Amino acid sequence: QVQLVESGGGLVQAGGSLRLSCAASGRTFSSYTMGWFRQAPGKEREFVAAIKWSGGTRYSADSVKGRFTISRDNAKSTVYLQMNSLKPEDTAVYYCSAHLHGSGSPLAAHYEYWGQGTQVTVSS
Repeated sequence: QVQLVESGGGLVQAGGSLRLSCAASGRTFSSYTMGWFRQAPGKEREFVAAIKWSGGTRYSADSVKGRFTISRDNAKSTVYLQMNSLKPEDTAVYYCSAHLHGSGSPLAAHYEYWGQGTQVTVSS
């Protein structure tokens, strides 16, 4: 089992920045590809970014490229999502996820473990 706990969400004005953190406990963190997804009211959960367990290759959705950066600290069993130049359309609940030896897939169904989510609200 892997437990994931997100933090760092909040209310920010458009153009501002936030950094989300996701602390993992349980199995070997370094064996898991970590992902961030988000879900806005009335919409499906969508892929934001992922970072592979081996080599640290990063993937991100076109909608956040150049603005959001995913990173991980295996010593701290933590994955981060640095969000810059935030827009009102980034408003959503952000979820951390883990996929054992994952490929960095953008499909939520491929991730075995999920956190409880953290709310990000961007005001215009």
